[in-house]
Amino acid sequence: MPHTVDLFIYPDCQLLDASGPWQVFASANTLLGRPHYELRLNAVEPGEVRTNGGMTLVATHALSTLTSTSRSSVTTHPADTLLVAGGHGVHDLDDEVIQMLAERAAATARVGSICTGAFALARTGLLDGRCVTTHWRQAERLAREFPEIDVAADALYRESAGIYTSAGVTAGMDLALALVAADHDHRLAGEVARELVMFLHRPGDQAQFSEGLHCQIASQGRLRTLIDQVLNDPLANWNSERMAQAIAVTPRHFQRLFRQQLQMTPIEFLTRLRLESARRLLAESDAPLTQIAEHCRIGGTEQLRRQFQRRYGLAPSAYRARFGRAVGNLETRDAS
Repeated sequence: MPHTVDLFIYPDCQLLDASGPWQVFASANTLLGRPHYELRLNAVEPGEVRTNGGMTLVATHALSTLTSTSRSSVTTHPADTLLVAGGHGVHDLDDEVIQMLAERAAATARVGSICTGAFALARTGLLDGRCVTTHWRQAERLAREFPEIDVAADALYRESAGIYTSAGVTAGMDLALALVAADHDHRLAGEVARELVMFLHRPGDQAQFSEGLHCQIASQGRLRTLIDQVLNDPLANWNSERMAQAIAVTPRHFQRLFRQQLQMTPIEFLTRLRLESARRLLAESDAPLTQIAEHCRIGGTEQLRRQFQRRYGLAPSAYRARFGRAVGNLETRDAS
């Protein structure tokens, strides 16, 4: 019997919060060669729902009754998974809708939210005492309005006592991939990510922003140009002197400029970028630590372990055990 996924939308919801996860499950069906996931788009009432981007989606099921609008069949069985999309409209949902959502969630084995959909679940009481996440811009508001919830403002997605929450927009696809991996395996999730031309399936504890994006946002002028160059080839033989030369300033002025705009030293910036590369390789390859340390210009194995532990709070081996897919060593990856 197919695994039924209900996705709840409403006026002024975020289009990608709905279409992104939906496509992950649909692509899993395609790769499996069978309809493992039955996908149903829910709204308060069946019919057209205008998203915050102006595009209209058509809900086929009502949140309260689960009655299909299709003339060929009427589907009334409960869902296995219920996901609530985010968007500005979540703050306009009235108490009656929240009560319907609470009843549906109580009858569903797996419940989750995407982006600000966490506000709807929070109003049902389902998130009380749990560690959750949401869009970085709304995390402070969620924590303020619902102090009984532990908000992990920087996480991509979280699972807490069977309730799933994700950060904004594309993070919903990472959450959907994690659900596919839980239902099947990491290999299928990886194949779906590749099919959708995603960079990789990011682990849930990864920050909502990469180090590179943080620095692109914070930098300006010649330093922004340099940051773009480094991000284009982060594993090149960069150091403070070479970066200073690239923008034609003295090493001393470069250090001052870097601290002023990015609140870190150039070496700290390079180390963080290289650790991100190492973390990606731990998840995507079975290369030994010595090879990863050398490839990412981190030094030896012990230096990688020490810096990785300090930065991410766990050892490289523990990270690989949780998130690794063991899909080949670096030589295999480079040849593919």
